[in-house]
Amino acid sequence: MADILYFGRLSDITRKPTESIDLPSDISHARDLRSWAEARFQAAGVFLEPTVRIAVNGEIVDDAHPLANANEIAFMPPVGGG
Repeated sequence: MADILYFGRLSDITRKPTESIDLPSDISHARDLRSWAEARFQAAGVFLEPTVRIAVNGEIVDDAHPLANANEIAFMPPVGGG
């Protein structure tokens, strides 16, 4: 089971800041998780944006990163400020 965290506008899209789920068996890499989340939440491409970063167990990873043994996965949109 993995804890998935959605930060910023992603929690608005998912209507939840976090969830604990068993990842579907066809999700083996971060890129697969992006596509799955995009389809699941019908997010108009938001999860596929390259500026949305994924962290696995506290470490920012690229889309080729395997998700085996992922205890915590975070989707993080870009942060703006002024």
